[in-house]
Amino acid sequence: MANIPSSGLQLRSIIKASGELELSLAEAPVAAPGGDEVLVRIEASPINPSDLGLLLGAADMSTAKASGGVTTASVPAQLMRAMGARVDQSMPVGNEGAGVVIAAGPDPAAQALVGRTVAVLGGAMYAQYRTIKAGDVLPLPAGATAADGASCFVNPLTALAMVEVMRREGHTALVHTAAASNLGQMLNKICQKDGVELVNIVRSPAQAKLLADSGARHIVDSTSPNFMDELVAALTATGATLAFDAIGGGKLASQILSGMEIAANSKPGAYSRYGSTTHKQVYIYGGLSTAATELARSYGMAWGLGGWLLTPFLMNLGAEGVQRLRQRVADELKTTFASHYTAEISLAEALQPDVIAAYNKRATGEKYLINPSKGL
Repeated sequence: MANIPSSGLQLRSIIKASGELELSLAEAPVAAPGGDEVLVRIEASPINPSDLGLLLGAADMSTAKASGGVTTASVPAQLMRAMGARVDQSMPVGNEGAGVVIAAGPDPAAQALVGRTVAVLGGAMYAQYRTIKAGDVLPLPAGATAADGASCFVNPLTALAMVEVMRREGHTALVHTAAASNLGQMLNKICQKDGVELVNIVRSPAQAKLLADSGARHIVDSTSPNFMDELVAALTATGATLAFDAIGGGKLASQILSGMEIAANSKPGAYSRYGSTTHKQVYIYGGLSTAATELARSYGMAWGLGGWLLTPFLMNLGAEGVQRLRQRVADELKTTFASHYTAEISLAEALQPDVIAAYNKRATGEKYLINPSKGL
């Protein structure tokens, strides 16, 4: 077996009972791979919105201060109850990433991965090394870099899962908000390739142009003074009755349901005082807005609003279905599922308050990549 380092740097997040978030780098022991395990030297790991929830918790990052390699920030007292399950627990961060397998256990399947660049979904990825089962990594195609494969789980599988949900629940077209995001651009490519009508809701003319340039047909800007009319027109044209909302707060989910109802009622003979019988569904899968979700129930009784997460869906999909999705990601890694990054930062830079402020903006189309080997 190759020389295995005894330890490596790992980013840790803890919320203390005193009401303080503390981010730091710690030397974590490296577990030698055994059996069917592999040891991956992590070279790229993205900062996804789902990572920020664990990394920063409910802290007010405008209070962030750095001293001696440790960054602290205050957690508002009224939000500490929501953090109760993690108080005083030092937690590793990072859902996914990619790197090179530098050692493996004796299992032939694990040994076959030595020297390969692989993608990993397994948590604790903001670290220099990660020991994990060989079956939980995805070997990348020849010529693919760690940066190419760093984001090949969360966003690609989420986008593919949205189309799966559409088909399984009997819908024929989709609506997606924050549609100019990395995930949104992937979903747009999937829908174009698979012949699925997609209504893309964006938040600026620049985002609308970005999607239009990539071939999107139905784009609606929520900042337009004619937003509802334009939304209804797109919903009528596509017949979309299923939406995935990354915003969460505010009126947008309700506006989508209202638009779907108007579109359904535009069909001859569809009117009923109880509303249309067409079921309309919005799933909130993100929280770009932390405001309350406002509902103005003007869409009859055949509607649903709920939360949706990727992991429970994949568990219900089963191993064969998940492998089918993973294989498609690998096959289209540099086309449909290509990710673009605003900046590559080191583990140490990820703790700097000004850098945190940049990646915590959660700006659509801006994505940061941590390279644990940078600067070392």
